[in-house]
Amino acid sequence: MSINEYWSSFYAFSLAGGRTFALPMKTPRLHSLDSLRAIMMLLGPVLHSALTYNVTGHGDAWSLQDPNATHLATDFLALLIHTFRMPTFFMIAGFFGALLFYERGRKKMIANRISRIVFPFLVFLFVLFPFTVLAFTFSQGVFANQMHPLSATFRFFAKAANFIPNSTSHLWFLYYLTLITACTVLLAILLRKAPLLTSKTTAAFCWILPHPALRVLSFTALTYGLLLVLGTSMVNASTRFVPELNTFLFYGLFYLVGWLLYRAKAHLPTLVRGAWTCTLLGLLLVITQGLVIQYGGLDLNLSDPAPILLLFSSLVVWLFVFGITGLFLRYGGNYSPVMRYVSDASYWVYLVHLPLTAFFPGVIAGWEIPALAKFLIVLTLTILLCFVSYHYLVRASFIGRFLNGRRYPRRLQQAKIVVGVGAAAGAKKG
Repeated sequence: MSINEYWSSFYAFSLAGGRTFALPMKTPRLHSLDSLRAIMMLLGPVLHSALTYNVTGHGDAWSLQDPNATHLATDFLALLIHTFRMPTFFMIAGFFGALLFYERGRKKMIANRISRIVFPFLVFLFVLFPFTVLAFTFSQGVFANQMHPLSATFRFFAKAANFIPNSTSHLWFLYYLTLITACTVLLAILLRKAPLLTSKTTAAFCWILPHPALRVLSFTALTYGLLLVLGTSMVNASTRFVPELNTFLFYGLFYLVGWLLYRAKAHLPTLVRGAWTCTLLGLLLVITQGLVIQYGGLDLNLSDPAPILLLFSSLVVWLFVFGITGLFLRYGGNYSPVMRYVSDASYWVYLVHLPLTAFFPGVIAGWEIPALAKFLIVLTLTILLCFVSYHYLVRASFIGRFLNGRRYPRRLQQAKIVVGVGAAAGAKKG
């Protein structure tokens, strides 16, 4: 039975009167959600490559801006990616977290999250920090027309204390994912003592999910209420070691929705309904925001946003989250050796890309070419170096095992055999 047939039969069972919140013993590998998670990771290099060439300055959040090359198209691209990338990421993380919790058990789920999230966060936090500072210091020196930007960088590294990270940098996602996962597991354990509440919540989620308009409006209203309480229309990433409540609650909401999505996974195929409509409508609204609001002369006070702006932000994020997820479920459900390779590599790319996207702008700063060309060069060089390093240094090495749980052969055909054998062995154990 194919995965699509599996979901169709299980969904038919739920419609025929089965308990929609009763979960099957084992979920088949969901290539569509694996691919979605990988693409969200790979949008990180796209976002960070674009920020240097934004017309809008980002202060301490991104301290690089090429003084001779900026373009509004990169602003729009950054705005678009920021709108849906991390919310979608946290929702998918919640889905797979619930899968591990309910199908492998609490202890194995916790051990898996520690080995796949906590340990990589701690290791790469210390390993990448000096290289990230080196890259930013170099490019900042070049943009400031310093004759010897590297000398200032090397003086900085003369102090041993400067090797101690002072922020989570782009690894903030892993930091908050750890905190949110821990709290959700505790909540799930507590709710086992309230099965009626759990079943009622899951049943309500199952009732909402199959209806495109109802699910978008329901979660828009929920997010609007949260943003109203938080008093902001845009929750930015927090790189401080002291957790910020806004970041925790906002992304925690999407993680919980992903957790519930697993509980209601019989209805997962219904996300395909209206996927194109949601995505295109979300894109239209972001274009409106980018061209009319953001760059049309309207002054936005994000510290005290109007209710209409909160509603706008809440609607757009769920249009994209449900729309993009539905498109991947529709078109990405079949196994692809290339996409599986990209999925395996995406974690490494996410971890190591930031210093590269900060270093290359300084290297090409003197090139008299348009901003969009510089953006594409930085992005191409970053992606190329990340994938080459993954292929030759990570995939078949102990680093690959550390990040992905196993070493994979470099050749795609061999990797396909390994995946097939692993799936067969897992099915036999089940």
